[in-house]
Amino acid sequence: MNTAPLASDSLNTWLDYWSHVHVTGIDLGLERVIPVAEKLEVTRPNAKVLTVAGTNGKGSTTTTLAAILKAQGYQVGLYQSPHIYRFNERVKLNGIEIDDQTLINAFVLVDQARRECKLSLSFFEATTLAAFVIFKVKQCDVWVLEVGLGGRLDVVNVVDPNIAVITNIGLDHTDWLGDTIEKIAFEKAGIIRPNIPVVFGGHQALPQAIQNKVNECHATLYALDRDYFYRYTQDGQAWMLATAGLTLELPLGQLALENISTAVTAILVSGLEVSQEAIATGIIAAQLPGRFEIRKIKDKTVIFDAGHNPHGIEFLLKQLKNYLNYNKQYTEIVSVFSMLTDKDIKSVITLLKDTVNLWKIAPLTVPRAADISQLDDALLGENVQHYQSVQLAFESALNETNNNQLILVCGSFHTLEAVWEYLEKCP
Repeated sequence: MNTAPLASDSLNTWLDYWSHVHVTGIDLGLERVIPVAEKLEVTRPNAKVLTVAGTNGKGSTTTTLAAILKAQGYQVGLYQSPHIYRFNERVKLNGIEIDDQTLINAFVLVDQARRECKLSLSFFEATTLAAFVIFKVKQCDVWVLEVGLGGRLDVVNVVDPNIAVITNIGLDHTDWLGDTIEKIAFEKAGIIRPNIPVVFGGHQALPQAIQNKVNECHATLYALDRDYFYRYTQDGQAWMLATAGLTLELPLGQLALENISTAVTAILVSGLEVSQEAIATGIIAAQLPGRFEIRKIKDKTVIFDAGHNPHGIEFLLKQLKNYLNYNKQYTEIVSVFSMLTDKDIKSVITLLKDTVNLWKIAPLTVPRAADISQLDDALLGENVQHYQSVQLAFESALNETNNNQLILVCGSFHTLEAVWEYLEKCP
């Protein structure tokens, strides 16, 4: 086993170390992780644990959960992935990113434990366990955990949740999780434990695999459009959440209402004491870059959305349709667009074709980036302009669009990241 960095070394040194400890970056399965997690004593924390799996909406749901619980006064540990700018974004205490030294101290403990167990850990496994160590050391009242990939075999699933949330099920990561909705649902349902509340937040027929796991665990299921419902108020300035037992009127937040309603329902069934005022405060406070994020840049309206699979794009289009209903001055959409080569590029573009009037495309500068010819093939017959970089594509969009054109940056988190880096350098 290679030599570990020291507690005095930099965070980047430690992150580079974890990138090389294990032979692959993704290695689904808990056989190696569980002994290390048990040695670290993080599998059954003295805290309430809310675990969130799903194809899309996990980030918005976990962000809303954490914001509401913080507003109520709980000490909240939030774990999410991936990050956008800094690794520290993955671990937050009461809404604040963790500092480098706290992360490094946790890495030291994780490395000691895995060496004592004579096991290797992937980057994702080691860094996730470090988050759990931090939450334990900081004595958080509540852990809000976002599942990285799937559920059943994801390292997050070494911790037993008190509430399981599955946002929705779509086709993504099919090489890892299976090529049907039911196969993927089976993996996501792996976070369900005996006799706990389970919230399903998809506007879709409940997959049988989830129902089977609920039945097997004697869990209590709360499904969107069956056990809880949401709708906008008549003036569109608030929304209503209805369950069998109550109806709440709540403020609109910046995140998607489907995910906010799922988070609020999870709070209501969690057994945690949370006031309606804290729920409202948390909804307003919850923000997450890249989830239908609307910004004004040089007097142009830009929407950033991280949707990168058909299910995510369908969700984006629903939000966009609602936005355009209230902002009728926008008659054309200009998209700054790029994707990763292992995503379903053709299906994503097919969904967007009827909405986007002009495509400004460029290759990403990350591993797995789709090349320009792959994007071109999927965009055959569309109005397309080519650029050497996403930054140049965005710069041209800012300079050339008129007041009737809306700029949509989408296709991948990496597409958004490239534009955000450009904006940091050229505000």
